Amino acid sequence: MELKQLEYFMVLCQELHFTRAAEKLGIAQPSLSQQIRLLEHEVGMPLFDRVGKKNMLTTAGKTLLHHSYNVFHELSQARATISELQGLERGTLKVGALLTVVNYLLPPTVIEFHHSYPNVELFIHGLRTGDIYKGLLENELDLGIVFLPMEHGELEAVPLYNENLALAAPLEHPLAQKAFVTLHILKDTPSVLLPDTYFLRQVVNEQCRSLSFTPQPVLEMTTMESIVNMVSKGIGITILPKAYLDYIDNPNIRTIPIQNPVVTTQIGIVYRKNKYLCAASRVFMEQLITTVKDERFS
Repeated sequence: MELKQLEYFMVLCQELHFTRAAEKLGIAQPSLSQQIRLLEHEVGMPLFDRVGKKNMLTTAGKTLLHHSYNVFHELSQARATISELQGLERGTLKVGALLTVVNYLLPPTVIEFHHSYPNVELFIHGLRTGDIYKGLLENELDLGIVFLPMEHGELEAVPLYNENLALAAPLEHPLAQKAFVTLHILKDTPSVLLPDTYFLRQVVNEQCRSLSFTPQPVLEMTTMESIVNMVSKGIGITILPKAYLDYIDNPNIRTIPIQNPVVTTQIGIVYRKNKYLCAASRVFMEQLITTVKDERFS
């Protein structure tokens, strides 16, 4: 069994289509098919069920895929451990961060890290929580910055800070003059919110259910920028992280605190439990924790 075959197999598992997988790998489809046949011969069982033009993983295929991730994980661990001998003179660090924090939380840490270790390639990917978990488990990311609590047997979490949510309203909206609001305001006021599949929306929904109602937005959008744009045009109010609203400082909206109760989320760093934390990962984490303390996020 060769590493090349496992690499081909993993890409085919992602695409479940021989032509697309071959294009992604930059090889001819017959070559990919031959390598998969050789791998199946080595395993002694079919790895894919081929029904018409569709390919589905067999139980044996799913088992091999799980162990393939572990094989490449161990190889990346070996590379990281060896590169540690050279300190922070070179290497790469890949961080997946929530889109809500990429702009206002990470820049100070990214700038300081780059100035201190210019030869380390740093990649920051703005992603959703599920994609960050997937990237960590598939060794495509070294660190993640997500909402907590996080319950996953293969991941470790380090809390960073608590983040208040706040209401944003158009400047001319009656609520713009309020000193504070409660979540009851969502019951009868047109709102623009993230979809139900987003963590922040789930936090809002949970708090609203405790108040015996479910928010019914007039519009759902998948990015905070688009939501703020709709709010600024008078479509409705919204609820987003206060730190984000303060950072963008949109002149066409006003941010109003939410009280009784205050609605908060927690931001934290996550990483794979059995992953060797290289010097770059440790230094980045330490600098990020220092940034949080210095900036007094709350």
